[in-house]
Amino acid sequence: MRKIALLLSVLFLALLFTGCQKKTEDKSTEATVEKVKLVFTSWRTEDIERMNRINESFTKKYPNIEIDFQPVKDTEYDSQLKTSMAAGVGADIIFLRSYDSGYQIYKTDSLQELNSLLPELKDFPSAAIAAWSSPEGVTYGVPSVGVVHGVYYRKSIFEKYGLEVPVTWDEFMAVSETLKAGGETVFAQGTKDNWMLYEVMFAGLGANFYGGEEARQALMNKEARFTDDNFVLALEKMKELQQFFPERFEGIDYVTMQQIFGTGNAAMFMGGSWEIGIFEDLGGLDDVGYFAPPLAKAGDTLQYCFHVDAGIAMNKNTKYPEEAKLYMEWIANSEYAQLLMNELPGFFGYTPGNYTLSNQLAKEMQSYVADSVPTVRTVWEKLSAQSPSGNELVGEAIQRMYSNEFTPEEAAEYVNDGLSWYY
Repeated sequence: MRKIALLLSVLFLALLFTGCQKKTEDKSTEATVEKVKLVFTSWRTEDIERMNRINESFTKKYPNIEIDFQPVKDTEYDSQLKTSMAAGVGADIIFLRSYDSGYQIYKTDSLQELNSLLPELKDFPSAAIAAWSSPEGVTYGVPSVGVVHGVYYRKSIFEKYGLEVPVTWDEFMAVSETLKAGGETVFAQGTKDNWMLYEVMFAGLGANFYGGEEARQALMNKEARFTDDNFVLALEKMKELQQFFPERFEGIDYVTMQQIFGTGNAAMFMGGSWEIGIFEDLGGLDDVGYFAPPLAKAGDTLQYCFHVDAGIAMNKNTKYPEEAKLYMEWIANSEYAQLLMNELPGFFGYTPGNYTLSNQLAKEMQSYVADSVPTVRTVWEKLSAQSPSGNELVGEAIQRMYSNEFTPEEAAEYVNDGLSWYY
């Protein structure tokens, strides 16, 4: 009996030990699937809910990876990003501006090289890839977002006055005159935030007068100057719009502009495609229409600012390189691009694939591309690589023109003089 009891005891201990071993292995397995949080930063504070919905689709595939979308105020984003990345404490995934702005972040030696990491990038449009690549051909951002610039309008206000959507500048001015004579707030524009004056109004509506992509290339190639007649003409046309701005427009900032138009208190708003979602949240889109920048004269080809706006980069110093790589692979595929274009209508993806746009305004914006000569913002590439940047100079010059400090000619001189470092 003693032998049997001893044998049973040994068997029990063996079973107990095996069970403990299995439990330890289970704990080890559980440890390998602990949740990882990747911080994703952007200058788009208005996109939190929509980006969270997009990222839910990724988390369904990879339940152990949480994407924590933490945007920073647009006007503070660039400086904060450069400082944090240089210090090695930046976000894991980064919304990156195109050309020189993004390249400045790359030069902090903090971005992951993507050429070998994401071989599928070879199928993206070369012009988009170039916006997030170094002169040596190192790609550090996945082209994610293109945006267009034009004019939003209130259908009900146009119908009230029997107005047709203008095609030429003269028609645009005639519509504006009619609306002003009727006591309407014609444009929801303000001049407090000067980046809008350059990035949207001048680069968007001015392109039909300064010559679009051909003129932009001439500036970059040092074959033209900002004081040339075509650029002065574009500034003169921007000045013509001032008579239709609201009272005390100098104190109206970007957010207030959006609220004025989004709540139906202005007939038109010169804006960007990214604002569809904002107007949807403010008052709905049933009464909102859109048209492309008016042509200088009938029969001209539209010079359409289709700007390479946002790429997505990976912090090479992330604590979670494997998880970050999985996310980068996901945002480089068509599933992400389709989700982006539907959740954030007016954001147009560069990922190769066949897509269906669910938003009517986004469809209208895209419809102008086929018969246009696409371009990007006037001095965004090369001419904003140093300080004072072309971006800053043009915004400041137009703002001072609207405060009657500069004539259009003097505004052009101000930009040209400030770009002496380039020429």
